[in-house]
Amino acid sequence: MLHVRLAPGPAPRNLSRRWDSSACLHSWCSVPCPSRLNLSRTYSIKSSSAGSATGLCLGQCCRIKPLSCKCKLGWSSQPPPDSRQHFSASSSASEAILTAQSDIQKLFVANEKIGVLLLNLGGPETLDDVQPFLFNLFADPDIIRLPRALRFLQKPLAQFISVARAPKSKEGYASIGGGSPLRQITDAQGEALMEALCGKDIPAKVYVGMRYWHPFTEEAIEQIKKDGITKLVVLPLYPQFSISTSGSSLRLLESIFREDEYLVNMQHTVIPSWYQREGYIKAMATLIEKELLKFPKPQKVMIFFSAHGVPLAYVEEAGDPYKAEMEECVDLIMEELEKRGMENPCTLAYQSRVGPVEWLKPYTDETIIALGQRGVKSLLAVPISFVSEHIETLEEIDVEYKELALQSGIKHWGRVPALGCEPTFISDLADAVIESLPYVGAMAVSNLEARQSLVPLGSVEELLAAYDSKRDMLPPPVIVWEWGWTKSAETWNGRAAMLAVLALLVLEVTTGQGLLHQWGILPPLP
Repeated sequence: MLHVRLAPGPAPRNLSRRWDSSACLHSWCSVPCPSRLNLSRTYSIKSSSAGSATGLCLGQCCRIKPLSCKCKLGWSSQPPPDSRQHFSASSSASEAILTAQSDIQKLFVANEKIGVLLLNLGGPETLDDVQPFLFNLFADPDIIRLPRALRFLQKPLAQFISVARAPKSKEGYASIGGGSPLRQITDAQGEALMEALCGKDIPAKVYVGMRYWHPFTEEAIEQIKKDGITKLVVLPLYPQFSISTSGSSLRLLESIFREDEYLVNMQHTVIPSWYQREGYIKAMATLIEKELLKFPKPQKVMIFFSAHGVPLAYVEEAGDPYKAEMEECVDLIMEELEKRGMENPCTLAYQSRVGPVEWLKPYTDETIIALGQRGVKSLLAVPISFVSEHIETLEEIDVEYKELALQSGIKHWGRVPALGCEPTFISDLADAVIESLPYVGAMAVSNLEARQSLVPLGSVEELLAAYDSKRDMLPPPVIVWEWGWTKSAETWNGRAAMLAVLALLVLEVTTGQGLLHQWGILPPLP
């Protein structure tokens, strides 16, 4: 048994930047970065038979046409060589490395079928898709966390919320063309990534798996087995890891693996987050620089990073690294801008909160109002957690937040586009895939009884209980009852109200009478 270090990340950083804390409504700006996940834990490589057809991809549902890619290296049906001889033995204080890129090609490409699975959220492609898409979203226990005793209400609650929110959501999607462009953009990113890998002599197939809409991850698995991929790199298209994004997609993927003896032996690895990669940081800085130059006085522009929010309990109770990774990501981008001679002030806020629970602060809408009150006249919005355009950028930022900014006294507004297929970004993703190839198979197991977590996150039990070997659930945000105006009382009051709403919903569905029927939201009973 050989020990290697699994895809170590950079050392933790302290956020020493002088943030514009007066623009923030929360005190994170000048506080040292919290302790982060250690990705450099030592793992042991077990020999595992990949079989003649193992792997994971999403072909039939991603609409990515095979490219006429003439790589120097092709796929072969010959069995792969013993990879262990190409590693240098390592202890807990050293890493296994390959001496050159040609070694990677020779070892991991010549006799293998390589697949790359891009994971993303998904989005409704037509207005008729909106309500079922919302149902899939809110039926995810990583989005709405119910106590153990109430889990049977997950789908009824999701149905109620999706029906109630669908009319307003349809208005938003109608304003951006009648549907989300996320699938088309992700497909284009997949094609660009496949070309980039081909250009680096890595003949790989790239596939797309969406969490809440077509092409679903389950569809991906079936195509993967048909294609016979023998080595798989799972790449979530979320730069920063979060329970509610990458975590949800990976948990679903893991459950599929656990139920299929054929897949459990497949050699694979996961790139859990990649916000600190040099190519990604430089690509973001380049887009920001271009937009800054469009302002009358570029040096006076406030750079406003807006990230998708998550419930505060995810960070404080469940150990979600999202906030820490987001803050470090912003710090790295600003450092890159400073190298280019731009020293603009900046701030970070969180958007898209849903429901009565507390989310990460400061909130984007409140921060925009505060900036206007402080006299900020030029604001450049940067969608920091998004690599594709979708409703949060095209409608929430471009329409709602722009209107709010102008109403708050901000005279000049700009918005950095999402990365999309920006060449530097795509090339860096290709490099990330290539760099991960030596670690493919490090988490594979050789029998069903020894199944381990799909997600190579190091100290998993400290970060995310949902991914440990016992499959423990996430801890609830509040465990005990507390009287008074407390967070606990507010949470339990909310749960009681939710139960009352569910009771009324059940009564209305069974009797066919009530406000939802009168308003036409629910159809009459036959």
